[in-house]
Amino acid sequence: FLTQQLSFGIMAVILNEFETSSESTAHSEEQQDSASWERYLERRSLVLQFLHSSLSRHHLQHHQNKVELLKKCRFYLEIEPKHVNVRDQNHVMHRTDILQLIDPCQFQRMKTVGKNQTEIQLSLLTGLLEQLERGQEELSCYVETSDMITFLSRWDLIMQRLSKLSEFMETLVSLQVPGKLYVKHRLVSHADLRGTRLPNIRLSLCTKMPLIFDRKESFAHKNWAKLKWFTENQESHLEQCELQVKLLTNGSQTEPGYGRSQVVTSNTYVVQDLQPGRSYEFTIRRSDTHTLVFEKWRDSITLKTKTNAVEDADSSACA
Repeated sequence: FLTQQLSFGIMAVILNEFETSSESTAHSEEQQDSASWERYLERRSLVLQFLHSSLSRHHLQHHQNKVELLKKCRFYLEIEPKHVNVRDQNHVMHRTDILQLIDPCQFQRMKTVGKNQTEIQLSLLTGLLEQLERGQEELSCYVETSDMITFLSRWDLIMQRLSKLSEFMETLVSLQVPGKLYVKHRLVSHADLRGTRLPNIRLSLCTKMPLIFDRKESFAHKNWAKLKWFTENQESHLEQCELQVKLLTNGSQTEPGYGRSQVVTSNTYVVQDLQPGRSYEFTIRRSDTHTLVFEKWRDSITLKTKTNAVEDADSSACA
């Protein structure tokens, strides 16, 4: 009997220890699951914050629009200082345009460098935008489709992508501003300076906004057309621009092509001596300057002049 009671007592102790151990294990697993869940929510929130700020659709579209506008801009070579004081043969100091002192061959070489740098810059901007868009899709996929365990197991990879995409965004922003050019060769000969000490010449790229036709304010009548154009920044200073007029012949071999150019210092112009019932293509661009290094885009608009019948009908309607 004592032996039986002792056996029951030992079994009770073992069962109690087992239950206590099971409860402890379950509690420990519960704590681990809770900690993992909190870590998952925290890291997921971090990714979502990045997606909703730097990689949001609105933010990427904003940079896309800036890059597209930059591709339409004209790029120029900017030289500082623009004027220097130089002694003449009588040792009298004169204020001189720096371009009169720069060697033409070296200047042309720097324009080529500027053109190449511009093309590389625009190509890099396009590639960075594509990388950011792919990164946005990839991170969104991680957040939307991965369960907790999968998401946490990929966290190192996700962190690498976040870091890389942040670098891409910083580079994208910095490249939207044209940079400096490194001068490898001497641009001005010392023989032309007559002992004058020349300041350090700095070369950089600058841009000017494209001229764009106002589609609402541009129209054609029977034998004339009124055209209006503007820039994105609505610059008040008007420069010389070139307006090209081309008669569209639909590739007809029996009718010779027709076109002419007009230099305009305004943002509106009335083109006269057009034929009724014909389509014309008008193109606007800034006039060329010696510092221009890159231009890939110019705006064009096609307008059709009215026929006599349409003109008479419009006059009757107005009456």
